[in-house]
Amino acid sequence: MRKPDSIVEDSDLSDVGDQDIRRLIGAPNVREALLYDKLESQKVRCNVCLRRCSIPSGKAGYCLTRVNIDGKLYTTIYGVVSSANADPIEKKPVFHYKPGSICFSVGSLGCNFRCAFCQNWEIAFADAVAPTGICQFNFSAQKLVSQALQTGSQGVAWTYNEPGIWLEYTLESAKLAKEAGLYTCYVTNGYVTPEHLDTIGPYLDVFRVDIKSMSDDFYRKLMKIPSVKGVLESAILAKQKWNMHVECVTNIIPGWNDDEANIRQTASWIAANLGELTPWHATRFLPYARLSDVPPTALETLERAKRVGEEEGLKFVYLGNIRTPEGENTYCPSCKRLVIERSGYVTRVAAVSKDGKCAHDGTDLNIAM
Repeated sequence: MRKPDSIVEDSDLSDVGDQDIRRLIGAPNVREALLYDKLESQKVRCNVCLRRCSIPSGKAGYCLTRVNIDGKLYTTIYGVVSSANADPIEKKPVFHYKPGSICFSVGSLGCNFRCAFCQNWEIAFADAVAPTGICQFNFSAQKLVSQALQTGSQGVAWTYNEPGIWLEYTLESAKLAKEAGLYTCYVTNGYVTPEHLDTIGPYLDVFRVDIKSMSDDFYRKLMKIPSVKGVLESAILAKQKWNMHVECVTNIIPGWNDDEANIRQTASWIAANLGELTPWHATRFLPYARLSDVPPTALETLERAKRVGEEEGLKFVYLGNIRTPEGENTYCPSCKRLVIERSGYVTRVAAVSKDGKCAHDGTDLNIAM
């Protein structure tokens, strides 16, 4: 039996009333879940994320999107879309995969984290056992791909809330997207199981992962998980086993993860385990939710993160959530010349060859054009 990488007690799991269960049975947004084990006494173990919730019959998992009904696990968010937009890929943020392209982006409800600073808490913390009227229902995988093509998008992304709890939908959508010639992208907290990555891996091109801190204490206090280890292992698996394009984001929060030792450790780990050409986005924290009393990240802190990242060997460190003259531009690490210019979400590819190299001197930029 796999051990859960979690701190979830039965008291963390929500009861699902008889009326809700009757409503869920046969509903179009309810499908039997992938990746779960049947346990004794009609319990089930969900294996989609690393919490691996052990869920008794009549209860929902920690993410509030998976329900045990009579010893079978069901997802309640199949085809439930809370947000749908044709976004620049840079908004994810992803800078080194199809720069300047449009990516049709969808989100649902729920999350396996409860980040105190979540910008999308209205959907991430929602109870998906009883989805509200803000959502579109029956948003099929075929409809997702059709709308992506109609908007002129080159890819699709699952984002806004955590895509790792949406596997049944993301898997079917990703298969159809690849058949239609679209690229695919997870914007994720990275807390997915190896089985999850092995299931979606053949159909997923981009793994844009948050590495929120290298401190286990940070993850314990703000996400109620024991360690960052599972996130790091997922990023390595996505990169090394499935050859996904990986980019990392660290939202730098004053007083929480902004000390130089943590920043240096984060950059060093990315360089050593994902490669020095892996883009790292050091983004500005803005006061929000339960951390509304924390000030915005100072520009000086972000500039220090960029300097430290480069000292640790990273060739592409970007500053996000803040306007700076050059913080989002891409420069060749060898000749130092501008190769991609970005202003807001307007992107101009200046000097990148079709095979992702500097057009001036042939240096590999780890860019998929």
